[in-house]
Amino acid sequence: MFRKTFCLFLAVVLFGTALAGAQTVEPLRYEVPTVRIKDIARVQGVRENQIYGLGLVVGLNGTGDGSGTRANVQMIANMLESFGITVSASDMRVRNIAAVMVTAELPTSAKAGDRVDVTVSSIGDARSLQGGFLLQTPLQAANGQVYAVAQGPVSIGGFVVRGGGASAQMNHTTVGSVPGGAIVEREVDTPGFASDGYISMVLAEPDFTTASRVVEVINAVYGPDLAWARDQATVEIRVPDEYLYNVVSFIAQLEELPVQPDVNARVVINERTGTVVMGASVRIATVAVAKDNLRVQIQASPVISQPPPLSEGFTVVDREISVEVEGEPSNFAVLGGTASVQDLVDALNAVGASPRDIISILQAIKAAGALFGELIII
Repeated sequence: MFRKTFCLFLAVVLFGTALAGAQTVEPLRYEVPTVRIKDIARVQGVRENQIYGLGLVVGLNGTGDGSGTRANVQMIANMLESFGITVSASDMRVRNIAAVMVTAELPTSAKAGDRVDVTVSSIGDARSLQGGFLLQTPLQAANGQVYAVAQGPVSIGGFVVRGGGASAQMNHTTVGSVPGGAIVEREVDTPGFASDGYISMVLAEPDFTTASRVVEVINAVYGPDLAWARDQATVEIRVPDEYLYNVVSFIAQLEELPVQPDVNARVVINERTGTVVMGASVRIATVAVAKDNLRVQIQASPVISQPPPLSEGFTVVDREISVEVEGEPSNFAVLGGTASVQDLVDALNAVGASPRDIISILQAIKAAGALFGELIII
């Protein structure tokens, strides 16, 4: 049985308005909340640094890597050799140990002796890391330098039980974490804040309008020409003389300043889940939409064909195909140029469109050039 729903018709209605005289066009106003600068921007240089390492989880109850995982066996052989025990990797059969990749995020502010959380992920055929203990694992950055060392009991937040041909599992058992399992051994080298008397704020969503508004707010509070936008993503700020020896306090005050960011018109579609999210600034021109649901049902039934009596034929099983087509009356509606997302949603609901239908309609409206906004499919 197959079910197929599609839109049969989409038409764009072209219209024009004759203006008797010059008119003043008011800019569109959207409901955009006022937020803090720290919610939409960060100080350049303040960031996370990824570190990783290859380690071993021991103490597993027979749920570790099999003999086919050569990385596990070779790592164990190398570890034993460091303790003065020489064992051939080909002779080892260990199911209580698993080779894992250990990863962590190292903040710029982390100091030697601080602890950070680590994530432990199996890289072999281990069935579960439940009850395992991560052996001391050096964690390095992309430059090859070791910045932390991880060790500790692995928590997976779940379980897996097998026996008698049955199994029960909760959560993902081959990925776990070690809270506070890594000790920072080396600090990340970063230049001091405002070492040259300037601070750079980087917007999370680059936008010329938002950058301009941030500059206006900062200059209104601390004086003219203190801040300027280098581009749509970066705002340069000169540290006032009274804050040259107290830059942290100045940054804290900057982050609390209120600003109204601008947002791009976006429609985000997730076709896998049938989810549609539209921003407040999305606008649509007048379009005519017709939707028709067509249901096609194809069914195969077995048919037995018997040969005539006393013949040399054989009984044959064939299939009889039946096709049933059922259509619903077409719904036709005109979606006028909407002033808000609510109007657009109400109009689509009036057509009787389901979320799946709305996805197809929005894609077709965008293709027709009547949807003013960015259409993002995830």
